Amino acid sequence: MKKTQIAMNISLYTLLTLLLIKCAPGTESTDSAHKQGPTVLDKTDISVWYTKSDQSIKLAQQNSILKFGTIQNNFQDIVVDESQTYQTIDGFGYTLTGGSAEVIDQLNPDKKQQLLQELFGNSANSIGVSYLRISIGASDLNTAPFTYNDLPQGQSDITQSQFSIAPDMTHLVPLLQQILAINPNIKIMAVPWSAPSWMKASYNTVGSSLMPTYYNSYAQYFVKYIQAMQGQGITIDAVCPQNEPLNPNNNPSMTMSAAQQISFIKKLGPAFVAAGISTKIVAYDHNCDVTDYPISVLNDATANGFVDGSAFHLYAGDISALSTVHNAFPNKNLYFTEQWTSSVGNFGDDLKWHIKNVIIGSMRHWSKNALEWNLANNASFGPHTSGGCSQCQGAITVVNATSFTRNVSYYIIAHAAKFVPQGSVRIASNISGNLNTVAFKTPSGKKVLLVENDGASVELFNIKHNQKRVATSLPPGTIATYVW
Repeated sequence: MKKTQIAMNISLYTLLTLLLIKCAPGTESTDSAHKQGPTVLDKTDISVWYTKSDQSIKLAQQNSILKFGTIQNNFQDIVVDESQTYQTIDGFGYTLTGGSAEVIDQLNPDKKQQLLQELFGNSANSIGVSYLRISIGASDLNTAPFTYNDLPQGQSDITQSQFSIAPDMTHLVPLLQQILAINPNIKIMAVPWSAPSWMKASYNTVGSSLMPTYYNSYAQYFVKYIQAMQGQGITIDAVCPQNEPLNPNNNPSMTMSAAQQISFIKKLGPAFVAAGISTKIVAYDHNCDVTDYPISVLNDATANGFVDGSAFHLYAGDISALSTVHNAFPNKNLYFTEQWTSSVGNFGDDLKWHIKNVIIGSMRHWSKNALEWNLANNASFGPHTSGGCSQCQGAITVVNATSFTRNVSYYIIAHAAKFVPQGSVRIASNISGNLNTVAFKTPSGKKVLLVENDGASVELFNIKHNQKRVATSLPPGTIATYVW
């Protein structure tokens, strides 16, 4: 009798497993998010959105609706606990480089408006990008390096009387104005790749450092920038003193040690106060392998008073570095501001790694945002400066005036941005085996759970919330966003 009962239990378990695999969301082919709106659900329903590593499904809402219940099983539990709350989310998005703006402007007006609505709108067909990073002057994904006060070698302009954002008035500023017309609440962080060459120790767009004699002048450069952008209807929410301050090799670039950044912030902070500027100052903006840099900035009592927090990239180190800084200064904010995908990368590998680290990882380690690198480029992965990144793949490839394609970082950001608006709060969820997770509660009260199956086989699990659970499964290399 006992053996018969065991056999029946095994058979029932096997049957349930097979049914879950067969009926699991994602086994049905559905259209992408920009072609299909969400299904109307009741309060016990969970809608499910999938992207698979093999690209057979990309950000597609599944026809199978999951329902919470009380049926027991032996599957692993992913427990979502909204009683435990963490950081408030500022948004998800990209760096809108000057090159991005240039290629997006190559689309005809109708196609361009379609793309902008899809990226920044709030309709069922939009992905809801809510945060942008831009460069103060050129980044390496501009056609050529420039700043807003370029002078011949040997000349200077300490009062910044010749400052002008004119180089960005053709593409970047008008495009930002169009984006703000769609989403007036989008947050914008601005970061320089270099100061004007005449302010640096050597007259060069590559490397070198800001001379101390120009710290006050460079602070006014930032003031004039914030004011000029405000004059165009563009509010800059935050600035960093320098992109990748320990990288002297990009074009443009500029090194800035922690001690130099502390000294500069002591000029920049008071300059903002004197000008009535409330824009946040965010330190560091470089890799996760050097936590001493942001910690040393925050350890300085004067600089600390002007600094909102620290920003990170993940080209070196581990994403847990954000928690190291958070634990040292829990009252300061954290931001994840850049990670590239390569033109020679693999869609599936990039999807899994970036969701695991950039989205789930940064959120679980206290970041208020998560940004991929370049929003858009052309089919040749340009434009870029001489010596700039030649393999940086945008979220969007502009093919010609009437066509664009969506790349892996589009889906990386969309799986969060579409469902987690500004003002959402991260809530507790556990990681179980190969299942990496992060959860949120939105301002409207919805719960959002993002799950990445990092394993090589189907994972069976329960989503458990408020003592109820629903059994489901996730194929290997698949990303799922659950909303209820």
